[in-house]
Amino acid sequence: MVSKTHFIQSIWWQFRVSAAFPYLSLLAWFIPLLLFTSGQNSVMAHDEGLYAWRARQMFDSGDWIAPWGTVHHKTPGSYWLIASAYNIFGMSEVSARIPSAIAGILCLLLIYEIGKIFIGKKLAWLAAVILPVEFLWLQYCRLGTPDMPMIFLVLLAMFSLLKAELHPKYANIWRLIAGLCLGCGFLVRSFMIVLPAAALLPYLIGEHRRHRHLTSPILYVGLILGFIPTLMWLWFSWQRFGSGSWDALLQFVLQLGSKERGGNSIIFYFWNIPLKAFPWVFFSILGLVVAFRRPIRHYHLLLVGFPIVLFIELSIFSTRLSHYSLCLYPFMAMLAALGLDWLGKVYDKTKPQTNLPRNLSYGFGGLGILLFIAGICVLSWGNADIYRYAVIGLIIGLSWLILPAVWVDRHHLGYEFLTARYWLAGWLIPCWLALAVAGSLGLIGDYNPAFRTFFQQRAIASILQTYPIYFVQVEGKNAVLLNFYTPIQGSRLNSISQLPASSYAWIYLKNPPDLSRCHRVLGTVRDYQLIQVLP
Repeated sequence: MVSKTHFIQSIWWQFRVSAAFPYLSLLAWFIPLLLFTSGQNSVMAHDEGLYAWRARQMFDSGDWIAPWGTVHHKTPGSYWLIASAYNIFGMSEVSARIPSAIAGILCLLLIYEIGKIFIGKKLAWLAAVILPVEFLWLQYCRLGTPDMPMIFLVLLAMFSLLKAELHPKYANIWRLIAGLCLGCGFLVRSFMIVLPAAALLPYLIGEHRRHRHLTSPILYVGLILGFIPTLMWLWFSWQRFGSGSWDALLQFVLQLGSKERGGNSIIFYFWNIPLKAFPWVFFSILGLVVAFRRPIRHYHLLLVGFPIVLFIELSIFSTRLSHYSLCLYPFMAMLAALGLDWLGKVYDKTKPQTNLPRNLSYGFGGLGILLFIAGICVLSWGNADIYRYAVIGLIIGLSWLILPAVWVDRHHLGYEFLTARYWLAGWLIPCWLALAVAGSLGLIGDYNPAFRTFFQQRAIASILQTYPIYFVQVEGKNAVLLNFYTPIQGSRLNSISQLPASSYAWIYLKNPPDLSRCHRVLGTVRDYQLIQVLP
C-alpha cells in the first residue's frame, strides 16, 4: 500500500513539474466556467442580439458584404466570425458565442505567456487564474460580441512584439504577426482598435532604442496585410453604395466620441470597473503600487504604462460603456497577482509588519456572514425572481469564511502548513463557485427567458418556421430579439393596412399601429404581439 501511494505521489509530482501542467490546469479552471449552464440560452439585447442577428442575415442570405441592403457603420469581422460559427455548428445562441469563448481561452493562455515574461511563471499562472473570475471578463467570454476577438488580437500583437525582443533571429516573423494582428483588429472592431494600439506607444517609444520596433518595415507590412480584408470589404461595399460605407464608419466614431451615453460621466470607470471586477481591482491597485516601487526592467511601460494610458483614453472618450474597459482586465489580473503575492509574503511571516492580510481576512469573513444571513432572509421571505441571487449569496458567504479560518488556524492555532497558497485559495474559490453557480442558474447565458419560452411554444415555432413575419412599426430595445428569433422575415411596414390577407406580423404595443383591420392575437411577449390578419 505504501509503495502504491508513493507511486501515485510520484506520478502526480512528475505531472505538476511537467511543461504541460500550467496550461492544462488553467484550462481545467476556466473551461467549466464557460460550460456551466441551466440548459437554456437566450441572447442579450442589445449588442449581442444585434451581432447575432446581422450574422444570421449573412448566414441566411449568403451575402457577406451587406445583406441588410444599406451602408453599415461597423466593419464586418465579428459578423463573419459568428456567421462562420453558424455555418459549422448550426444557427443557435451557443454558436453565436463560440468565437468569443475560443478567443477567451486563447487570451487566458496568452496572459500566462506574457506574464511569464513580465512577472515570472508563478505569478503569471496566478494572473491567468484570476482573469476568468473577473465577472465582466467571464460574461463577455460567453457573449456573441467582438470584444474578446479584438482583445485576443491585441494580446497576440503584444506577445509577438515581446517575442521579437527575446528572439532577434525571428524578430521579423514576430513583427509581421504583430502588424497583422493590429490590422485585423480594425476588421473586427473598427476604429476601437486605435485605443489599445495607442496605449502601446509608451512602450514602443520609451523602449525604442532597445527593440527598434517602430523602424522595422516588416511591422508596417504586416499592418497593411492585416488591413487587406477590410479594404476588400470596403471595395465591394463601395461598388454597391459608393463612398457611403467609409462615411458611415467615420460618422459612427465621431458620434461615439462626441456624445455621452446613459449619463456616464468622466468618472464612470472609477466606480464601474471596481464593481464589475470586485474584489480583484483593489489588489490590482496594490500591485500597481508594488510595480511603481519596484519597476520591472524593460517591461514597466507595458505592465503599468499600457493600462494607465488606456484608462485615460477610455475616460476621455465621450461614450463610456462597461465593455469598452475589457482590455484593461488582463492587466488588472497581472497587477492583482503582484498585489496578492506581496500580501502572501506578509501573511507567511510569523510577526507581520502590517495587519492588512489579517484585516482583509476578517473583513471579508464578516462580509461573508452578512451575505449568508441576507441569503437566508431572501430564501425565507423573498420572491421567486431573486431566489437565484440568494443562492449565490449563500455560497459566497460560506466560502469567504475560508479567509478568517485559514488566518486563525495559522497564526493563532499554530497550523504552519497553512501557507499563503491556502490563503490565496480563500480568495479564488468563492469567486469561482459564485460564477459557476451563476452560470448553472442561467444568470450568465439566459438573459431573456421570457422571449426564449415564448419562441419555444410549439404553435408559435410552427408559424415562425413556415410563414414570413412582417414588422409593423416595431421599435424598442428588445426588437432585436424578434429579428434574431424570426427566421423568415417579411417587410418593414408602417401600417397594418399594408399587410397581405392572412399574413402574420409583429406589432409594438407601446406604439401600436391602427388596428381597425380584423386580426387575431397569437401571442404576447413583453411589449410585442404576434398577430394574424384575417381575410
